[in-house]
Amino acid sequence: MPADAKVEGGRGSDGDRHVILYDAAACKVYELYAAYPSGSGWRAGSGAIFDLRSHRLRPAGWTSADAAGLSVFAGLARYEEVATGRITHALRITVPRSRDSYVWPARHAASSSSDANLPPMGLRLRLKASVNTSKLPKQARVIAEAMKTYGVIVADNGSPWYLSGAPDERWSNDALRALKNLQGSDFEAVDVSGLMVSKNSGAVRPG
Repeated sequence: MPADAKVEGGRGSDGDRHVILYDAAACKVYELYAAYPSGSGWRAGSGAIFDLRSHRLRPAGWTSADAAGLSVFAGLARYEEVATGRITHALRITVPRSRDSYVWPARHAASSSSDANLPPMGLRLRLKASVNTSKLPKQARVIAEAMKTYGVIVADNGSPWYLSGAPDERWSNDALRALKNLQGSDFEAVDVSGLMVSKNSGAVRPG
């Protein structure tokens, strides 16, 4: 990890302090949680390396830089995608409380609660088709349409319905705030088990 790598929330942050490094040449992502500079390197609470040419998931029961054991990078909204008018993947979200279980493609739970009303890690939620997104500002509308088509995946405990995006000066905070008008009742849980090729793979069956 380079010494000048950006820390989520800034160098003085006391939050999750994710650090993500994308190595385009090797097609790999290096992800850290609770990352702090230490000497000539970094120390972290946890971390993971993801080969983007592979569908292989983390071993069952393993966390990553995210509680669910998934890649943070893979679930980010990126400005370059929004600028094209389309995001073609599920997005990462956090929830205040989760259940002590996980469903594919997640690999790890992060709770001691057995409350069936709480979501497990890995739960896929989809914005209902009936929700009108046409009047949202463009950036918010593209994200909302992705939530209709690909959904969101519960990836960690945190703020309610918190979506993560890659930092970019071209984001419009005013436009993105429109997403706060969406309510939990606007979403539906989706059983994606039928898409699974293997419980140890993130690959999906053809639709």
